[in-house]
Amino acid sequence: MHRERVSDNVYWFQSDVYAQVTAGVVVGPKWSVLIDTLALPEEANEIRDFVEHNLQSKIRYVINTHYHADHSWGNCFFPDATIIAHTRCRELLAEQGIPALKEAKKQSPIFEQVEIVLPNMTLDNGEMILQIGKKHLKIIPAPGHSEDGIAISVVEDRVLFAGDTFMPIPYLLDGNIEELRGFYEVVRNMTLENIVQGHGEVILRGEVEPTIDGNLEYIALIEKIARTALRRKAPMEYLAKQDIEKCGKSRILLGGLATGLHEQNLQYVYDLALKKAKAEA
Repeated sequence: MHRERVSDNVYWFQSDVYAQVTAGVVVGPKWSVLIDTLALPEEANEIRDFVEHNLQSKIRYVINTHYHADHSWGNCFFPDATIIAHTRCRELLAEQGIPALKEAKKQSPIFEQVEIVLPNMTLDNGEMILQIGKKHLKIIPAPGHSEDGIAISVVEDRVLFAGDTFMPIPYLLDGNIEELRGFYEVVRNMTLENIVQGHGEVILRGEVEPTIDGNLEYIALIEKIARTALRRKAPMEYLAKQDIEKCGKSRILLGGLATGLHEQNLQYVYDLALKKAKAEA
């Protein structure tokens, strides 16, 4: 696992096992806050051990940015912590997370120790301020990637833990494109030193605007491709030719998973365009 100090008493962790997924810790004088947990026992436990032994702190709160497995399935490895999330995150973990974990355990013994632990402090509107020492963590709604998304701003340090609303390639299947666009504009208007993406490297101050613009351009381009595909006799063949490189993203992103995510994005956006065209016909 990779880890770095992002700012004073703020740390970033990145999995070297699955899709460069990230987590973070904000350390206070008496206790710490963990932002996301990763999914695999070895990595969640490694974070806990680092905080307890290297930083000499206990994790009192765990914040789930959303319900997806790689951000929340590690809750169970922090039994003394209060789990904070959007109200919808708790519902989705109960509705989808529990059966998904049951299936995952059939596929791999690596999940044998994992249990779904539902958030016990939920935010109906996705907003909250949590003080830790002299720092304030401002939790805000972060829609677009999933309906339960929240982001966490370390106000004094101008660091934003953005969850999966920020990834090297936007992933659209479980979200809402217009809400994602809106959140990008919210972030654009913040004055940030760093954005911690849900996957991938930390975005530095000078990279924030280009990253937002690049993601918006990618979304606009695949929407244009979807509209063009509707006019083709063989739309699926046309979509298959629109590889990730043509759309301004690299195939090597996220440990090689980016191509598959891009293909799913294209199909999703095409299905939306087809549905809209049928409704207007």
